[in-house]
Order: sequence, then structure tokens, then C-alpha cells
Amino acid sequence: MKKPFSVSSATIIIILLAVLNAVIHIVFSYNLEYHRDELLYFSLGQHPSFGYATVPPMTGWVAWLMKSLFGYSIFAVRIFPALLSILMVVLVSETARELGGSDFSRILAAIGIIVSIIGLRTFLMFQPVHIDLFLWTLLFYLLVKYINTERGKYLVLFGIAAGFTLLNKYLVGVFFLSLLLVVPFTRYRYLFREKKFWIGILAAIVVFSPNLIWQIANKLPVLKHFSELQRTQLVNVDRGAFLFEQLMMPGAASFLTVAGLLFLYLDKKMKPYRFLGSVSLGVILILMLLQGKSYYTQGIFPFLMAAGAVSWEAMIKKAWLRMALVALILAMTLPVLPIGIPVHKPEGLVKYFDKLKKVYGMDFVCRFEDNSIHSLPQDYADMLGWEELTKIADKAWQMIPDKDAAFIYAENYGQAGAITVIGKKYGLPEAVCFSESFLYWIPRDFDPDIKYAVYINDEPGEDIYQVFRKVTKIGAISNRDAREFGTGVYLCEDPVAGFNGFWTERLKQLF
Repeated sequence: MKKPFSVSSATIIIILLAVLNAVIHIVFSYNLEYHRDELLYFSLGQHPSFGYATVPPMTGWVAWLMKSLFGYSIFAVRIFPALLSILMVVLVSETARELGGSDFSRILAAIGIIVSIIGLRTFLMFQPVHIDLFLWTLLFYLLVKYINTERGKYLVLFGIAAGFTLLNKYLVGVFFLSLLLVVPFTRYRYLFREKKFWIGILAAIVVFSPNLIWQIANKLPVLKHFSELQRTQLVNVDRGAFLFEQLMMPGAASFLTVAGLLFLYLDKKMKPYRFLGSVSLGVILILMLLQGKSYYTQGIFPFLMAAGAVSWEAMIKKAWLRMALVALILAMTLPVLPIGIPVHKPEGLVKYFDKLKKVYGMDFVCRFEDNSIHSLPQDYADMLGWEELTKIADKAWQMIPDKDAAFIYAENYGQAGAITVIGKKYGLPEAVCFSESFLYWIPRDFDPDIKYAVYINDEPGEDIYQVFRKVTKIGAISNRDAREFGTGVYLCEDPVAGFNGFWTERLKQLF
């Protein structure tokens, strides 16, 4: 007689932990505003496409779905990452099971990804990163499944998942490069002769092809993005700090990541999976040589956490010692929890990080991408000031008598995203901006010609005073902890001549 379907107590615990984690992310996310990047990515959702200036299309597709279902609220922006975190916790625990773990290792792996700074921060915000982390973990999981079963279908599924990962973020190319460098020196080199392996490659190309075609049709903007990223941000990356932060990023879950890596190399039972440890190290090495940002490596850590959970299960058998390990990880997480998730309002966060810097010398947690130190981490500083900016812009917009002959210009994508997303509740039009993918949506001319403009920037450039006779400052972001502190909103009136003539010349310089 067939046994009725039943769910183990460990599975129930894991699901409860995963749901609790999602709820915590939603609740605490309201302590700060939208993130600069969230405003950009939700703006992409208004223009579904097969590609964008700096990211593949998946983020825009998901944003379109979320705004169609929930609108433009904080909840609408944060619900998808929170829900995906549930699947992430389950996937990491299942990876531990596939690596030979039982109930304790599955629960420990779930706790590891939940309390890690990676898991806390990544699933807080709507960015390509949370989808990327999930898909990298899925790729590791499918490789482990293939190793355990040697069934070709997992190679095909790996190829399909690889295609979707490329549709989300190009960074996974580093993972594929590391695989290609490592696998030929292992017993799995026979994969290159497997039919299902090449079917998987073909599947990846087919899935990724819409964005590939878009890139070619648009003269490969990804190359321009990589070049600009290297010139403006990656050039500031310190390789020593990069390596140090590989230990810091998992937080207390480093107990699992380090143990997992050692376990893969030292335990005979882990020999079939050992090459995945080498692939993980390869990702770190490649990104260090390329001066990648430290968090670019985070895709390898959930797999290492799963391996580490299995290693601890093998090493400690007594229940009280296992409970002590869990308690230690939780106790080490609580003091650093605000680094991963904003458990305080902005004022409380500023005090917390001020103490970290002054008492513990942890300046690096508040280091921006240009290496300057501030009152808050860059992500948190990028989650302040946008509501105020949009409110000031609405004040300026309401002062315009003929709105058909007016538009709102923003200097960067965060400002433009704020007007486009937060501005929905004020009835503001989508901002015009030459930054990021907004460049693709700018009007080629205005009908009727422009008589008024709301201009958002630190200060008006000389060209603004050459075009408009009257420029009035309406207000500026007043929060000193905001990255956009001091950004002003200006009402421009009374053009010197036809605005379309100026606009045409400006577009010629760009295109």
C-alpha cells in the first residue's frame, strides 16, 4: 500500500524560517525609502524590452509584472525580493540534502543564508542581484544533481537556467569561465563529449538570444557600460580589501562558508563535488584580478554554506553541541544585523554606524564606491531623500500654468526614477534624462515647444542660463545623510529662443 504524502518536521521548520525571513524583510524595509537603483529598475518596468543600457531584460520584465499587480508603492518594489528569499532558503537547504546532509544540515544551511549579510541585504531591495544569487545557487544545485545521478536532463536544465541567468545579469559569465578552466582538469572532462551537454549549451543560447540580438542591434551598449564601470568605480577597488570582505560578507555564516570549502577538499566523501570548490575559488581569483566589487562573488557562497552545514553535521553529533553552534551563529549575527538590514530608522542607523567607526574602526562598512567614508553605507545613503525631492519637484510643477509646454529634466537616473516612480502619486510626468536607459526614451522634439522646465541637479549648468531667462530655485534635499544631499529643484521659465532648436543640437552631441 502506498504511504500517504507527509512532510518532515525539518521541512516545516525550514519553510517557517523562510516565511519569517520574508516577513522581516518587508517590515524593516519601510525604515528607509526606495533605493536609487530600485527607482531605475522600476522605471524599466514602464518600458518592457529585450535589453537596457546596463542590464539584461529580466529585471524590467519583473518590474513590469510587479507594478501591474501592485502599483508603485514600497510594498510593490520589495515584495518580489522577499518572496524569492523564501525559495532561496528552501533551495540552499535542498542543496545541503543533495550533498549528503540530513535534517540538521538542512536547517543549519537555511539559517546560514538567512543570517548572512549577503542574504539580509540582497533580498531587501529590488535589484538584479537577488535574482542573480538565486540563479547562481540553482546552477550549483543542478550540477550537484547531475553528479549524484549522472542523468543528462540536469545538463539540459543547467543550460536553460544558464540562459535565464544571462538574461538577468552578465556577471555569471565569470562562473562559466571558471567552470571551463577547472572542468578539463577533472574526471568530468568527458562532459564535452556528452550530447546532452551540447543540447544544454544550445538551450542557453536560445534562451539568451533575445538579449543577444538586442545588444547587436543597439551596437553592444554592454561594452560601453563595462568600460565606464571600470573607469569610474572598479579602478577604486583595493584587492586586499576585496579578499578580506570575502570573509566579512557572509557574516556569522562564515562558519559555514569556510568549513564548506575545507570540507570539499579534505573529506573523501566530498571528492565528487571537490571541483565545485575549485570553481568557487576560481570565481574569487578572476574577480580579484579584474578588480571586481567584493559582492560580485556572492553567488558562490550559498553553495559553500550548504557544504559547510553538511560538514558541521558530520563533525558534531551531540544535540546540545549542534544547538550551541546555532546559538553562536545567531548571537554573532545580532550585533551586526543593521549592516545587513535596516532594523532602525535613519537616525538610529547613523548612531549605529558611527559607533562601528569610532569604537571598532570599521570604516569600511560606510565606504562608498569612490573610497570616501560617510555616515551610512552607500546602499542606505541611496535610500534617503527621494520622497523629499519628488515633493519639491511637484511643488515646482504645480507652479507651471501651461503643463503641455513643460517637462521635467533630471541629471541622473536616481533623480529621474524618483520622478517617474514616486511621482505617480502626484501625477507627475515621466522624467527626461540622459542617464542610463532613460536615454532610450527621451523625446526627439516637443510639441508644443517648451516654455517651462523643472530642472533637477546640484546646480544649473551654464547652458540652462543661456536657454532660459528666469531660473528659480524651489528647494533642495535637506537630509545630510542622503547621498543626494543638496540636490536642487529649479523652475526654468521664459526661453530665450525656441527650445526645440537647443534640444536638437543637444541630441546631435549625444547621438
